[in-house]
Amino acid sequence: MNRVQRRAHCEGSFPFRFRVAALKSAERNTLGLALGQLAVRAGEIVMGIYRRSPSVAIKRDASPVTEADLAAETIIIEGLGMLLPGLPVVSEECPQSQIAPPGDAFVLVDPLDGTREFVSGRDEFTINIALIVEGRPVAGAVYAPSLDELWYAGSESFRLSVAPGVQIAADSPVVRVRVRQPLADSFVVLISRSHRDPATEDFLDRLSLKNRRPMGSSLKFCRIAQGDADLYVRLAPTHEWDTAAGDAILSAAGGLVLDPSGVPLRYGKAKSGFLHEGFVALGGFRPSWDWDDVRLSS
Repeated sequence: MNRVQRRAHCEGSFPFRFRVAALKSAERNTLGLALGQLAVRAGEIVMGIYRRSPSVAIKRDASPVTEADLAAETIIIEGLGMLLPGLPVVSEECPQSQIAPPGDAFVLVDPLDGTREFVSGRDEFTINIALIVEGRPVAGAVYAPSLDELWYAGSESFRLSVAPGVQIAADSPVVRVRVRQPLADSFVVLISRSHRDPATEDFLDRLSLKNRRPMGSSLKFCRIAQGDADLYVRLAPTHEWDTAAGDAILSAAGGLVLDPSGVPLRYGKAKSGFLHEGFVALGGFRPSWDWDDVRLSS
């Protein structure tokens, strides 16, 4: 993709016709599945590149980007133009999309979350798409193409197995997922495999949370949503496209994704570069700690 094509790809616009704010519960679930199908489509080209040695470039923020990121983003943005015509799309690999405030309704896209895992040959990478309305995700999808696992959410959260590029059938076996109520002797904390930070480590140490499992990408939100773990803390700055789809999945499964002051994450913060200061993702666990401790760590 040359520079002119890239700019057109990022800046494409459509007349606004979709009344997103009027979505009903069942329609939100249907939209979550549609976003999931789009992620599955993108997963086919991602896996084609994964099976050979992908080319890697380093961005200005020192993070890696591959041809898979860009190819998946192209498919997703084109698909969103048909699925949600007129909605602004803010995507990780489109800097032009990150300049102006996107408005009350927009889509956040991370075409390849866990690029370091992807480059290293680990399976823990995902494709993330989320619809944001008035600062919160109302539908979303997380697809792990190397694991054939899709999670999607609207008013509820679901999981199904689907191979990259496969059309999801109407009778596909779909499982509703819910967070668990943890037991003291089986409390599981998920931590980032590639993005460790001292504030998070210090916070977990002070709470004596020892059962920590490293994991890449937004899979951590999904594992908590389906009851495999209880807590995920990251107190370093994180971009909104890294959390939005996982937030949609976990919140609709009965969990919470909170900022360091203890309130739900807000999305659309263009002035801050679409950054969170940090977050805490909870399953059925409701902490008794003082939220000032979290703020001090962050």
